[in-house]
Order: sequence, then structure tokens, then C-alpha cells
Amino acid sequence: MSTIGIGIIGASQHGWASVSHVPALKALPDFELRAVSTSRQESADAAAAAFGVEAAFDNHAELIAHPGVDVVVVAVKVPHHRELISAVIDAGKTVYSEWPLALDGTEAAHLVRRAETAGVRTVIGLQGRYHPELRYARRLIADGRIGRVIGTTMIGSGMVWGPQTTRAHAYWYDRTQGATPLTAAALHAVDALSVALGEFTHHSSNLVVGREQVTVAEDGSVLPVTAADQISLIGTLEGGAAASVFYRGGTSRGDNFRWEINGTDGDLVLTAGWGNMQIADLTLQGGFGDDAAVSPIEVPAEYRADIPEELAGPSRNVAALYSHLARDLRYGTQTVPDFSYALARHRLIDAMQGPSV
Repeated sequence: MSTIGIGIIGASQHGWASVSHVPALKALPDFELRAVSTSRQESADAAAAAFGVEAAFDNHAELIAHPGVDVVVVAVKVPHHRELISAVIDAGKTVYSEWPLALDGTEAAHLVRRAETAGVRTVIGLQGRYHPELRYARRLIADGRIGRVIGTTMIGSGMVWGPQTTRAHAYWYDRTQGATPLTAAALHAVDALSVALGEFTHHSSNLVVGREQVTVAEDGSVLPVTAADQISLIGTLEGGAAASVFYRGGTSRGDNFRWEINGTDGDLVLTAGWGNMQIADLTLQGGFGDDAAVSPIEVPAEYRADIPEELAGPSRNVAALYSHLARDLRYGTQTVPDFSYALARHRLIDAMQGPSV
């Protein structure tokens, strides 16, 4: 395989893909964005012109069938994932789905079975693990710099899901639409915690709808909120450490992201001004042995080697994921998280959330 051709379903000029996937792909020599599709030809043409892409479609079928597209990225609202991902699988092409994979674990399990039966490679967009600060923190822990990890505490804000929204984003407040504080901001953070410290062996949770109504900015109308915006998860990790996670909707006047990892001989602290840690600028601090406080830790350049220097914000960790995917495709390895991995995360969400009401 020479240059890997990418097609993005949901590549509007102002959507998530435009600030994450598109800059990442343009900065990586292994990839070429060859096709985009949206729900309208006018917006598809505009996106193609803005991104420098020749092929633009108003339907997913033509994009999937494009002979230059090797990997199809699905970057649309979660309720449409099952239909679109299934179509990519049926075409036998590699499929990269944004997180969440599906509306629930049952739907995710269906997609996993379908992909496995077809022998199709899958990728899920859980890119927080590629933060240089997180990767270096993992190295420090593995090297024993903080001794045995005995506890960890994480607190964060969803940044959105506050008291006001736009009409276009009102679906974020509806539990049935798949993009909630639990499934999005909190799960990205919990995934990073599990990657660094191990999976939960047992846990309990508490989900509360703190704001029962949200105001629509355009007209002042009020909508009911069904998605929990106060999320607590506590439990024990594989290595025996105690873990506590709290995520809230909206923003805080205090810390919007703070994660402490406490060991028998040291502490690590990761902080950010933005609560969606998978796209935030993280700061790593640490204290060891007789240190009375934590101090900044410089991350070695090698932990940024797969992120082009010109990238900033949401595209950085997405670029790192793509860099690992390129190696997987070329050498037949499987290092990036796939749909089976996503299914395990969906099962955690289902266990926390309980049955729909």
C-alpha cells in the first residue's frame, strides 16, 4: 500500500472532522483525503473546495464505492452510525468510527459481529491515549518512579451541557441520541485512566440530572434534559488501586480537569483548562520521594514524534492515532483501538447507566 486514501462521511466545513481529521491527514505523508460526503451536494462541494479534495458526494454510498478510498471515516451523529458503518463493512473497506461507536452495547455488539464475519479492519476514535503527557506518565509509572499506585482521583467538566445550548446542539441533552456527558467527555477520560492504570475490576456509579432544563439560545425556549450531567464512578483497578472519577456538564470556576495519580513513593498530576481531556492541552507535574510538592515535568521529544509540529488542538492526538494506523495497515499489526475495544467501553457505559426509561 502506498499513500492511504481516506474518505470522510460527515465532512462539513464546520464539523468535528474539519478541525481534527482534516488537519491531521494533511500533515501526515502516509494519507491523502480523497473524498468527502455530507447530506447536501452544496455543502459537500463547499467542503471539498475548502479542504482541497476532488470528490464530493451528497450520499455515503458513492463515497464508499470511490476506488481511491481505502479507509472510510464515519464522523456523523451517533444514531446514524449503525447504517453507515454497516455499509462500509459490506463494501469490505477499513472503517474508522468516531466515538461513541453506537447508541448502546447491543448495537455495538452487532457491529463487532458484522465486522468480524466480514474480516474488515475497524478503528474507534478514542485518541486520548496518544497524549504525549499521558504516554510519558505511563512510562514513569512503569519505571516505578512513584512506587506502587495506590489511588487515583479525576475530576473534569464536559464544557458543553451547561444551562444554554443552540438549536443545532440540543440533541446533546437527550440521553437517547448517544452524545451525553457520560458517553463523550467522561468516557474519553475514563478510557485514558484505564489505559494508564488498568481496567476496573469492580465499580459503582451514580448518575444525576442536575440541570433538568436547558435554554435554547436562538429563541429562549426551554427543553427537558434527560442526559445525566453529574457523573460519579468509583471502584478498584486491576493493580488494586482505588479510583474515583467525577464529571459534570458545563464548566467550573475551579478546575475543569485535574487528575492525580498517587503512589507509595510519589505523585503525578495532569491538569488542563479544558475538560475534554482527549483534545485538551495537558500539563504534567510530579513529586517523588522527599519532595514536598509537585513540579512541572518536561516530556521528552520522543513522545511527540508521531505528531507533526504544525498541529494544534483537536488534531494532534487524532494525528497520532492515524500514525499508528498507518503502521498497522502497512505491517499487519493491530495497535489502534478497534470495535471490540469499543464494545468493552460500551458495556461499562451500559452498566453505569442502567436500562433506558
